[in-house]
Amino acid sequence: MKSKCESCVYYEYEEDYECYVCQMDLDEDEMYRFLTNTYQDCPYYKYGDEYLVVRHQM
Repeated sequence: MKSKCESCVYYEYEEDYECYVCQMDLDEDEMYRFLTNTYQDCPYYKYGDEYLVVRHQM
């Protein structure tokens, strides 16, 4: 099962670090929860549907 972060528009692959990172500017507490995978309800979560534009064009 995918975590919420994996479907978030702000969760992107960072080539410099060779891993996925959150692109939001998280404070220290938020970053700790993100790194320990204990984020339950992220206030920045936005569903990143890659095919939304394509479906709209059809």
